[in-house]
Amino acid sequence: MIVNFFEADHLENLHCQIQSLYDNDALKKAAIGKHFDEHIKTEIRGDYIQWINESSDITVVQQFFQVINHFVDYLNRTCFMGILHKEFHYAVYPKGRFYKRHLDTFDNDQRRKLSMVLYLNKIWTPKNGGDLVVYTQDYPQERAISVVPKFGRLVIFESSVLEHEVKPVVEGVRLSITGWLKVR
Repeated sequence: MIVNFFEADHLENLHCQIQSLYDNDALKKAAIGKHFDEHIKTEIRGDYIQWINESSDITVVQQFFQVINHFVDYLNRTCFMGILHKEFHYAVYPKGRFYKRHLDTFDNDQRRKLSMVLYLNKIWTPKNGGDLVVYTQDYPQERAISVVPKFGRLVIFESSVLEHEVKPVVEGVRLSITGWLKVR
C-alpha cells in the first residue's frame, strides 16, 4: 500500500475524469471472463468500468501512464520483472455493489503479474464499506487484510497469488482505477 504515489493535482484531475464519466453514464457494466467468454454476472461482480487507452489524447490519462511507465521501468530495471504490457480501467462501485473473492488471472492466461488499484473517491471512511480484502496464506491459516479505499491510496499485489474481493459499498460511490502489469 502506497500513499502519495501520484501528485495531489493529478489525483484531483483523475477524480474529476472518473466522476464525469459516471455522471454522464459513460461506463459499462463489468463482466467476468475474457474476450469471447465474458459474462455479466451481478451476483459475482457489480461494478461499472471504462478501459483506459495509453494512446488517449486526454491529458490526465497521458499523465497517468507517464507515472505508470516510470514505475514499470523501475520494476524491470531493479527487480527484473519482465513487464511488457499493461491494462487499466476506471471502476465505479455504486451503493450495494461488490466483487466476490477471486484471482486476477485466468486459467488459460497467466500474464497478469501485478494488480494495482488507485482509489479516487474524495471522502471515504470505513462506514462507507467497499473495502478491498486481500487473503494471504500465513501458515497454518489464512489471514485477511482489509484496505479502506481512501483517496490517493495505491495498492499493489501479485495477481496470480493473492485472492481478493471488494466488499459491498454501504454508502456513497467507490471510485478507482484498477489495472494489471503483464509479462509476455
